[in-house]
Amino acid sequence: MKDSRPTSLDIAYRAGVSQSTVSRALRDSPLVSLETREKIKAIARELNYKVDKAASNLRAKSSRTLALLIREDPTTDESHINPFFLSMLGSITRATAAKGYDLLVSFQQQSEDWHRDFEDSHRADGLILLGYGAYDSYVERLRHLLNAGAHFICWGAVHPDQPGCSIGCDNEEGGYLAGKHLVSIGRTRIAFLGDTSANSPEFSARYRGFCKALAETGINHAPELLVAAETIETLGYEAVQNLQAAGVAFDAVFAASDLIAIGALRALQKAGKTVGRDVSVVGFDDIQSAAYITPSLTTIRQDTNLAGTMLVDNLLRIVAGEAVASTLMPPKLIVRESCGAGG
Repeated sequence: MKDSRPTSLDIAYRAGVSQSTVSRALRDSPLVSLETREKIKAIARELNYKVDKAASNLRAKSSRTLALLIREDPTTDESHINPFFLSMLGSITRATAAKGYDLLVSFQQQSEDWHRDFEDSHRADGLILLGYGAYDSYVERLRHLLNAGAHFICWGAVHPDQPGCSIGCDNEEGGYLAGKHLVSIGRTRIAFLGDTSANSPEFSARYRGFCKALAETGINHAPELLVAAETIETLGYEAVQNLQAAGVAFDAVFAASDLIAIGALRALQKAGKTVGRDVSVVGFDDIQSAAYITPSLTTIRQDTNLAGTMLVDNLLRIVAGEAVASTLMPPKLIVRESCGAGG
């Protein structure tokens, strides 16, 4: 005989929310607004719903596992992982272990329901997201996670209206440091390589800071010195080749990532330029190889050790029901040979 007792799914349907939101509301979770909690409790009373204590206790158990979702990126090898994220992976793994948790690592797939696959299935207590692709679509996914009551935190852009909590570098300040340094060594025709569209908020912030530094010394960044490029060496290489083919004069390059900078550096060398003397090059990230290429790369460092610790600490606070604010981390200028510093 079919069991006619009301379920949390029945309440969710009546309330127009997810089943996980119903569960949280009936536990008086602060992650659900008071108004929604009262609405759900009223429907539960109307349906004479009784909580299955055994199932509730099972759901309340912690997996002691966090899930790290990394977006696949185009790369020159088969890893499909931005080298900057490899450094982040190491720091997040160490920070997770220090808290007595395991780490489940997976590529983000646009077809996946991240909340269902990891948290609702009890594989993980919370999610850390690295990378986002098209930012508009990414924000919609974050809004879905937030509405589902998921525990998650993001690395990347930090905006006041962005759903959930994010930890990121102060990209505008980083761009400012790069521009100020290049101007201080006498560079005035500085090419910026990177996507400054709305779908690349971090690169856009780096460009804004860079332009601010130039404007302080009376330099307006010429439109022909702005070349769109994504984070891959070949696109940095092509960007410089395109500038040279168009006959655009420039004495420096500020690349929105180290990978773009490395590609640009190779194109300059192929053209017979001495990097550091003829043209200065600055990247962004300070990936491990930046210090070991020839010439070594001047760059803006993002502190991945601190980032990993902050992501894990704040995610666990979110899991515990605490309020957590988004945070910008300070960048640091690292001067090396590509800007003429001695090796």
